[in-house]
Amino acid sequence: MLSLIFVKWFSTTLVVICVSLAAVRLGPKIGGVLAGTPIVLGPGFFFMIREQSDPFVADAALGSLHAMLATLIFCLSYVLLAKRRGAVVSVACSALIWVLAAAIADQLPGGVFLALALFGVTLLFSRVYINSIGLSSKAISAPVRWGDLLIRGVLAGAVVCLATILLVNFDPAISGIVLSFPIGMLTIALTLHQRYGVEIARVTLANTQLGMLSLVAFSAVLSASVEFLPSSFAFWFSLFLSLLVSTFLWLLSRLESGRKVVCKP
Repeated sequence: MLSLIFVKWFSTTLVVICVSLAAVRLGPKIGGVLAGTPIVLGPGFFFMIREQSDPFVADAALGSLHAMLATLIFCLSYVLLAKRRGAVVSVACSALIWVLAAAIADQLPGGVFLALALFGVTLLFSRVYINSIGLSSKAISAPVRWGDLLIRGVLAGAVVCLATILLVNFDPAISGIVLSFPIGMLTIALTLHQRYGVEIARVTLANTQLGMLSLVAFSAVLSASVEFLPSSFAFWFSLFLSLLVSTFLWLLSRLESGRKVVCKP
Protein backbone atom coordinates (compact mmCIF):
# COMPACT_ATOMS: atom_id res chain seq x y z
CA MET A 1 0.00 0.00 0.00
CA LEU A 2 2.77 2.44 0.96
CA SER A 3 4.77 1.58 -2.16
CA LEU A 4 1.71 2.27 -4.36
CA ILE A 5 1.19 5.64 -2.67
CA PHE A 6 4.86 6.50 -3.23
CA VAL A 7 4.70 5.56 -6.93
CA LYS A 8 1.62 7.70 -7.49
CA TRP A 9 3.04 10.63 -5.54
CA PHE A 10 6.45 10.50 -7.21
CA SER A 11 5.13 10.07 -10.77
CA THR A 12 2.63 12.91 -10.43
CA THR A 13 5.26 15.16 -8.84
CA LEU A 14 7.65 14.42 -11.71
CA VAL A 15 5.01 15.19 -14.36
CA VAL A 16 4.04 18.51 -12.77
CA ILE A 17 7.67 19.63 -12.33
CA CYS A 18 8.60 18.73 -15.92
CA VAL A 19 5.60 20.54 -17.40
CA SER A 20 6.14 23.60 -15.19
CA LEU A 21 9.83 23.74 -16.13
CA ALA A 22 8.95 23.50 -19.82
CA ALA A 23 6.50 26.35 -19.38
CA VAL A 24 9.29 28.53 -17.98
CA ARG A 25 11.93 27.54 -20.54
CA LEU A 26 9.73 27.75 -23.63
CA GLY A 27 8.09 31.07 -22.87
CA PRO A 28 4.70 32.39 -21.74
CA LYS A 29 2.69 31.29 -24.79
CA ILE A 30 3.74 27.66 -24.56
CA GLY A 31 3.50 27.99 -20.79
CA GLY A 32 -0.12 29.07 -21.02
CA VAL A 33 -0.90 26.07 -23.19
CA LEU A 34 0.87 23.66 -20.86
CA ALA A 35 -0.78 25.18 -17.79
CA GLY A 36 -4.15 24.26 -19.26
CA THR A 37 -3.26 20.63 -19.88
CA PRO A 38 -4.45 17.99 -17.37
CA ILE A 39 -1.12 17.62 -15.57
CA VAL A 40 -2.91 16.70 -12.31
CA LEU A 41 -6.18 15.28 -13.64
CA GLY A 42 -4.30 13.09 -16.11
CA PRO A 43 -2.23 11.10 -13.59
CA GLY A 44 -5.15 11.07 -11.16
CA PHE A 45 -7.61 9.49 -13.57
CA PHE A 46 -4.90 7.25 -15.04
CA PHE A 47 -4.60 5.54 -11.66
CA MET A 48 -8.31 5.77 -10.87
CA ILE A 49 -9.32 3.92 -14.06
CA ARG A 50 -7.14 0.98 -13.01
CA GLU A 51 -8.63 0.79 -9.53
CA GLN A 52 -12.28 1.77 -9.87
CA SER A 53 -15.32 0.77 -11.90
CA ASP A 54 -16.36 2.64 -15.03
CA PRO A 55 -19.45 4.22 -13.36
CA PHE A 56 -17.20 5.44 -10.52
CA VAL A 57 -14.80 7.06 -13.00
CA ALA A 58 -17.68 8.63 -14.96
CA ASP A 59 -19.14 10.18 -11.80
CA ALA A 60 -15.69 11.33 -10.67
CA ALA A 61 -15.06 13.00 -14.05
CA LEU A 62 -18.43 14.74 -13.80
CA GLY A 63 -17.44 15.91 -10.32
CA SER A 64 -14.22 17.31 -11.82
CA LEU A 65 -16.24 19.09 -14.49
CA HIS A 66 -18.45 20.66 -11.81
CA ALA A 67 -15.28 21.69 -9.96
CA MET A 68 -14.06 23.60 -13.03
CA LEU A 69 -16.89 26.05 -12.44
CA ALA A 70 -15.57 26.57 -8.91
CA THR A 71 -12.04 27.06 -10.27
CA LEU A 72 -13.24 29.87 -12.52
CA ILE A 73 -14.73 31.51 -9.44
CA PHE A 74 -11.45 30.88 -7.58
CA CYS A 75 -9.47 32.79 -10.22
CA LEU A 76 -11.94 35.65 -10.31
CA SER A 77 -12.05 35.84 -6.51
CA TYR A 78 -8.28 36.07 -6.31
CA VAL A 79 -8.16 38.82 -8.95
CA LEU A 80 -10.67 40.83 -6.91
CA LEU A 81 -9.22 40.16 -3.46
CA ALA A 82 -5.53 40.53 -4.30
CA LYS A 83 -6.00 44.14 -5.31
CA ARG A 84 -6.66 45.09 -1.67
CA ARG A 85 -5.45 42.14 0.41
CA GLY A 86 -2.17 40.34 1.04
CA ALA A 87 -1.04 37.16 -0.65
CA VAL A 88 -1.95 34.67 2.10
CA VAL A 89 -5.34 36.24 2.82
CA SER A 90 -6.25 36.45 -0.87
CA VAL A 91 -5.26 32.86 -1.61
CA ALA A 92 -6.87 31.46 1.56
CA CYS A 93 -10.17 33.28 0.98
CA SER A 94 -10.22 32.25 -2.68
CA ALA A 95 -9.60 28.62 -1.67
CA LEU A 96 -12.50 28.79 0.79
CA ILE A 97 -14.72 30.26 -1.90
CA TRP A 98 -13.65 27.39 -4.18
CA VAL A 99 -14.73 24.82 -1.59
CA LEU A 100 -18.14 26.45 -1.19
CA ALA A 101 -18.63 26.86 -4.94
CA ALA A 102 -17.58 23.25 -5.62
CA ALA A 103 -20.01 21.95 -2.98
CA ILE A 104 -22.86 23.94 -4.52
CA ALA A 105 -21.94 22.97 -8.10
CA ASP A 106 -21.87 19.28 -7.18
CA GLN A 107 -25.53 19.50 -6.09
CA LEU A 108 -26.71 20.91 -9.39
CA PRO A 109 -29.06 18.65 -11.38
CA GLY A 110 -28.26 17.41 -14.85
CA GLY A 111 -25.17 15.87 -16.35
CA VAL A 112 -22.34 16.83 -18.63
CA PHE A 113 -24.26 19.18 -20.93
CA LEU A 114 -25.69 21.33 -18.13
CA ALA A 115 -22.26 21.51 -16.50
CA LEU A 116 -20.76 22.65 -19.81
CA ALA A 117 -23.45 25.29 -20.25
CA LEU A 118 -22.89 26.69 -16.75
CA PHE A 119 -19.14 26.75 -17.28
CA GLY A 120 -19.57 28.59 -20.57
CA VAL A 121 -21.82 31.26 -19.07
CA THR A 122 -19.48 31.76 -16.10
CA LEU A 123 -16.41 31.93 -18.35
CA LEU A 124 -18.09 34.53 -20.58
CA PHE A 125 -19.00 36.69 -17.59
CA SER A 126 -15.51 36.36 -16.12
CA ARG A 127 -13.74 37.20 -19.39
CA VAL A 128 -15.91 40.26 -19.93
CA TYR A 129 -14.92 41.51 -16.49
CA ILE A 130 -11.22 40.64 -16.93
CA ASN A 131 -11.13 42.45 -20.27
CA SER A 132 -12.94 45.47 -18.80
CA ILE A 133 -10.17 46.02 -16.25
CA GLY A 134 -7.40 45.39 -18.79
CA LEU A 135 -5.67 42.49 -17.07
CA SER A 136 -5.75 40.10 -20.03
CA SER A 137 -3.85 42.54 -22.25
CA LYS A 138 -0.86 42.94 -19.94
CA ALA A 139 2.35 41.11 -20.76
CA ILE A 140 4.22 39.52 -17.87
CA SER A 141 7.34 37.48 -17.40
CA ALA A 142 8.46 35.92 -14.15
CA PRO A 143 10.89 33.03 -13.66
CA VAL A 144 9.94 30.09 -11.48
CA ARG A 145 12.59 28.75 -9.13
CA TRP A 146 13.34 25.09 -8.51
CA GLY A 147 11.92 25.35 -5.02
CA ASP A 148 8.62 26.59 -6.45
CA LEU A 149 8.51 23.70 -8.92
CA LEU A 150 9.24 21.14 -6.21
CA ILE A 151 6.58 22.48 -3.85
CA ARG A 152 3.98 22.61 -6.64
CA GLY A 153 4.77 19.07 -7.74
CA VAL A 154 4.72 17.60 -4.23
CA LEU A 155 1.39 19.24 -3.42
CA ALA A 156 -0.12 18.07 -6.72
CA GLY A 157 1.07 14.53 -5.98
CA ALA A 158 -0.58 14.71 -2.57
CA VAL A 159 -3.89 15.71 -4.17
CA VAL A 160 -3.74 12.74 -6.57
CA CYS A 161 -2.97 10.33 -3.73
CA LEU A 162 -5.81 11.72 -1.64
CA ALA A 163 -8.35 11.47 -4.47
CA THR A 164 -7.35 8.03 -5.76
CA ILE A 165 -6.42 6.20 -2.56
CA LEU A 166 -7.63 7.83 0.66
CA LEU A 167 -11.05 8.70 -0.80
CA VAL A 168 -11.58 5.30 -2.40
CA ASN A 169 -14.63 4.54 -0.24
CA PHE A 170 -16.18 8.00 -0.60
CA ASP A 171 -18.66 9.18 -3.18
CA PRO A 172 -16.93 9.25 -6.60
CA ALA A 173 -17.96 12.85 -7.20
CA ILE A 174 -16.01 13.84 -4.08
CA SER A 175 -12.89 12.17 -5.46
CA GLY A 176 -13.32 14.03 -8.74
CA ILE A 177 -13.77 17.34 -6.95
CA VAL A 178 -10.73 16.81 -4.72
CA LEU A 179 -8.68 15.83 -7.76
CA SER A 180 -9.67 19.15 -9.39
CA PHE A 181 -8.68 21.34 -6.45
CA PRO A 182 -6.60 24.14 -8.04
CA ILE A 183 -3.43 23.36 -6.13
CA GLY A 184 -1.25 24.49 -9.05
CA MET A 185 -3.03 27.83 -9.39
CA LEU A 186 -2.96 28.30 -5.62
CA THR A 187 0.80 27.79 -5.33
CA ILE A 188 1.47 29.88 -8.44
CA ALA A 189 -0.63 32.77 -7.13
CA LEU A 190 0.99 32.66 -3.68
CA THR A 191 4.53 32.43 -5.07
CA LEU A 192 4.16 35.16 -7.69
CA HIS A 193 2.32 37.47 -5.29
CA GLN A 194 5.01 37.22 -2.64
CA ARG A 195 8.09 37.26 -4.90
CA TYR A 196 7.12 39.31 -7.94
CA GLY A 197 4.22 41.49 -6.84
CA VAL A 198 0.46 41.49 -6.88
CA GLU A 199 -0.02 42.62 -10.49
CA ILE A 200 1.99 39.74 -11.94
CA ALA A 201 0.01 37.29 -9.83
CA ARG A 202 -3.33 38.83 -10.83
CA VAL A 203 -2.49 38.80 -14.53
CA THR A 204 -1.34 35.18 -14.33
CA LEU A 205 -4.53 33.99 -12.65
CA ALA A 206 -6.66 36.05 -15.01
CA ASN A 207 -5.05 34.41 -18.03
CA THR A 208 -5.37 30.83 -16.82
CA GLN A 209 -9.12 30.79 -17.40
CA LEU A 210 -9.10 30.17 -21.15
CA GLY A 211 -6.51 27.44 -20.67
CA MET A 212 -9.04 25.64 -18.48
CA LEU A 213 -11.01 24.75 -21.62
CA SER A 214 -8.54 21.90 -22.08
CA LEU A 215 -9.35 20.56 -18.61
CA VAL A 216 -13.06 20.93 -19.30
CA ALA A 217 -12.72 18.93 -22.52
CA PHE A 218 -10.84 16.17 -20.71
CA SER A 219 -13.39 15.85 -17.89
CA ALA A 220 -16.47 16.12 -20.11
CA VAL A 221 -15.33 13.57 -22.71
CA LEU A 222 -14.11 11.11 -20.09
CA SER A 223 -17.37 11.33 -18.13
CA ALA A 224 -19.46 10.86 -21.27
CA SER A 225 -17.43 8.04 -22.83
CA VAL A 226 -15.88 5.85 -20.15
CA GLU A 227 -19.02 3.73 -19.68
CA PHE A 228 -19.48 3.15 -23.41
CA LEU A 229 -15.89 2.67 -24.56
CA PRO A 230 -13.03 0.60 -23.13
CA SER A 231 -11.82 2.61 -20.14
CA SER A 232 -8.21 2.90 -21.31
CA PHE A 233 -9.31 4.05 -24.76
CA ALA A 234 -11.71 6.58 -23.22
CA PHE A 235 -8.89 7.97 -21.09
CA TRP A 236 -6.41 8.38 -23.95
CA PHE A 237 -9.10 9.72 -26.27
CA SER A 238 -10.06 12.33 -23.64
CA LEU A 239 -6.41 13.25 -23.17
CA PHE A 240 -5.93 13.58 -26.94
CA LEU A 241 -8.91 15.92 -27.29
CA SER A 242 -7.70 17.92 -24.31
CA LEU A 243 -4.30 18.43 -25.94
CA LEU A 244 -6.05 19.28 -29.21
CA VAL A 245 -7.92 22.07 -27.43
CA SER A 246 -4.65 23.33 -25.92
CA THR A 247 -3.05 23.32 -29.37
CA PHE A 248 -5.95 25.30 -30.79
CA LEU A 249 -5.68 27.87 -27.98
CA TRP A 250 -1.94 28.20 -28.60
CA LEU A 251 -2.47 28.72 -32.33
CA LEU A 252 -5.17 31.28 -31.56
CA SER A 253 -2.81 33.19 -29.26
CA ARG A 254 -0.13 33.13 -31.96
CA LEU A 255 -2.63 34.53 -34.46
CA GLU A 256 -3.65 37.32 -32.08
CA SER A 257 -0.01 38.17 -31.41
CA GLY A 258 0.65 38.34 -35.14
CA ARG A 259 -2.24 40.73 -35.63
CA LYS A 260 -0.95 43.00 -32.87
CA VAL A 261 2.49 43.12 -34.51
CA VAL A 262 0.98 43.96 -37.90
CA CYS A 263 -1.26 46.67 -36.43
CA LYS A 264 1.54 48.20 -34.37
CA PRO A 265 2.62 51.56 -35.90
